[in-house]
Parts: sequence; C-alpha cells; structure tokens
Amino acid sequence: MTRFGYTLMTEQSGPRDLVDYAVKAEAAGFDFLVSSDHYSPWLMSQGHAPYAWSVLGAVAYATTDVGLMTYVTCPTMRYHPAVVAQKAATLQLLSEGRFILGVGSGENLNEHVVGEGWPAVSVRQDMLVEALEIIRELHSGDLVTYEGDYFRVDSARIWDCPEGGVPIGVAVSGDKSIDRFTDLAEHMIAVEPDAELVEKWNSVSPLGGSESGESRKIGQIPISWDPDRDTAIARAHDQFRWFGGGWAVNADLPTPAGFSAASQFVRPEDVAESIASGPDLDELAESVRPYVDAGFTDIAIVQVGDEQQDRFVSEVAEPLLEKLRAL
Repeated sequence: MTRFGYTLMTEQSGPRDLVDYAVKAEAAGFDFLVSSDHYSPWLMSQGHAPYAWSVLGAVAYATTDVGLMTYVTCPTMRYHPAVVAQKAATLQLLSEGRFILGVGSGENLNEHVVGEGWPAVSVRQDMLVEALEIIRELHSGDLVTYEGDYFRVDSARIWDCPEGGVPIGVAVSGDKSIDRFTDLAEHMIAVEPDAELVEKWNSVSPLGGSESGESRKIGQIPISWDPDRDTAIARAHDQFRWFGGGWAVNADLPTPAGFSAASQFVRPEDVAESIASGPDLDELAESVRPYVDAGFTDIAIVQVGDEQQDRFVSEVAEPLLEKLRAL
C-alpha cells in the first residue's frame, strides 16, 4: 500500500508552527513527515527558512510513530558530510529509528551562501558520491580517515551511532544518476512521476531496500487547498510559481530575487494547470494519481502557503487521506 506523507515546508512557516503542524499531521494519520532543508525561501513572499535539523529534533521528540525524513539535504557545501553523518545519527536516536536521511546534489539558492561558488552538475554528483561514502563509513561507528578529491576526514567517529546506521534516500533524475547512487542508498527520491525511473531503480539497486527488504520510491507533489478556489490559485501563484521552472532551472538560480524575476511572466492560470487548487478533495487526490500509477511507494503532500496550513492539517488532512488511500 502506498504511504502518504506531509511536508514540513521550511520556506513558508516558522519553526514553532512547523512543529505544531507535525504533531497535528501525525494525529491526522499521515504515514511520514518530510522536511525541506533551505537557507532561503524560493520567493520572498514565502518569508521563512528556519534550520531544518533543529525543527526535526523538536518534531522527533514531539511525535511518536510517524516517519521522518529530510527532503532533501545537500551534504557537500553548506554541510561537510562528516557533520551530516553526526546529526543524522543523532536524529535517528532521538526518533527511535524513524528517520531516513534524504540527500541530493543541492541547489545554488541554499549552497552559495558559504561563498564557495556553484559547481557544474557533474562535479556536484562526484561530490555527492564522496559524501555518501563518508556518511556510510561513519555510520559504522568505526574510526574513519578519508582522503578524496573533494573531502577529507581525519580520525572521525560518531560516538552516538544507531545500530545499523541511518537509511539513506537519494534524489535522482535519470539513468546516469541512478547508476551512480544505487550502491550508496537504500531508497530513491524523485520530483517527477516517472515510471521509468522506478523501473530502472528496481532493476539495478543491489541493496534491495531497507532491513525489511523494501526499497522505497519517494515523491512529492504540491496542492493548494482553500474553501475558495480563486484564493487557492492566487496563493499558489504568489508562493509556488517557481515550481514550474523544473529541476535544471531551480538548481541553478542563486536568490529569491532571481526566482521572482524568472517567474514574473507565469500567470495564475498557468499555476492552476500544474497545481491542483481549491476545495474539491477528489480533485486534489486525483492530482496525486500519476505518482501512484508510476509505482512510487511514498508520496509527500505539500499544502502551499502558511495561511490555511493549520486548518488543512486539523480539518482537511484526514478526509483527504481517505481519498488518497482509495486511489
């Protein structure tokens, strides 16, 4: 059965609100929670970017059973992979085994802030391979020294390390990235409902998934619920019009101002065509079907904007989940 998750969208809500939403999302019946890990919002109108790992630590303590995941962390520029290994291990202990470390090759929007420039995608993927090798080694609990082309680790050990380490999900976009990362991650993350990606991952992944023998395929999709359809579309346009740029654009623009400029000619009707908006729960649920049909095992829902977030998790999420599970 497909699992459905709720997105803690750090770009659109403050830290205390995010923890409150997480608690209510668990009560509503979501199977897992994913958190973005941003230094900046996509657009200034979103207005937030708290530190995701502090939020997740609080969420781990405030919830009981719901799964947790980063969607996604870049372990190569803002964060050294040795530091990511340590905080992922700590979060796994705090959550008592509920955490998946979701990683990707990053976005200029968040990583340029440390002043190291923005490498080409081929270099970013080379860096990610080294980062995952380091994280895997450190999660063994052993003393690690590593010398790579991009990273060094000198006599490091994770002292509070969960038994078996932390399961890893990696963001992929095509055959080349799948071939590079299946040896280093249990689970696949993708931003498009592409059945060929799922089939390719299943055919080449040597790890075969988690200890339960399942390799999860995890996707994400935005919706904009509101009692008034026009208000829902306007909010999606105001805060999520960047979404239509696609991965190639979204990975490379460096600032919210850049995203505002790049999306200035996107119309509300354009957004309405790509993001299901309004009060019709059947329509919202149906927009998720492409991920179900493509074979994704886990699908995280993004409710756009903070304005109706509390009402969404408190009143709408439970009946929406019933419709999603009926798919």
